[in-house]
Amino acid sequence: MKKILLFGSTGLIGDALLRQLLARPELQVIAFSRKPIELPHAEAAFINHVINFDNLEDHARYIVGDVLFCCLGTTMRKAKTQAAFRKTDYELVLRIAKIATDNHVKKLLVISSVGANAASNNFYLKTKGEMEDDLQALPIDQLAILRPSILTGKRKEFRLSERAGIALASLISPLMAGALRKYKPIAATTVAKAMIRLSEQTTDRVIYESSDLQQIAEQ
Repeated sequence: MKKILLFGSTGLIGDALLRQLLARPELQVIAFSRKPIELPHAEAAFINHVINFDNLEDHARYIVGDVLFCCLGTTMRKAKTQAAFRKTDYELVLRIAKIATDNHVKKLLVISSVGANAASNNFYLKTKGEMEDDLQALPIDQLAILRPSILTGKRKEFRLSERAGIALASLISPLMAGALRKYKPIAATTVAKAMIRLSEQTTDRVIYESSDLQQIAEQ
């Protein structure tokens, strides 16, 4: 069986990805989380490692497989400080990628953000951009960085600012053409579907914008 490693399975994209992966009987899915992942029924090909991410290196022996999906990400509201945000969205992602690379995981697919840029004045986009740049400096066989736009889907928690952003983006979405297409809202299930398709093929580039993901999922 093809062995899939998954980090960030409790988020909007990660949850959609986990459900789609578990529907594939040819895959063994190994998810890493801070708390046990509750599934509606037992899955024979599912393993959940509940770990302390502060001591990630102590669990390095489990980060072995064919493909690694990293959907980790927090918000400034949850993190409360820039240091805490950077610890998750930059430091933790890089630590996971380094361990996976050392363990000869061949392919890594990582969620970033539309607009990510290490030279940005926006702390969120700057952090994502630095994460992207440092990932590309690692000796990874195949790396795919995905930059989804505003995500649609049912979240476990209510985010007023995000709901407002989705509503506005949906109104002007028909006007988003050309270079603006990458800013159109995209369903988390669509991003998950695109991730799986990219994991099954030799990626021809590193960075995939949101509009690329929409097209890949629809193919």
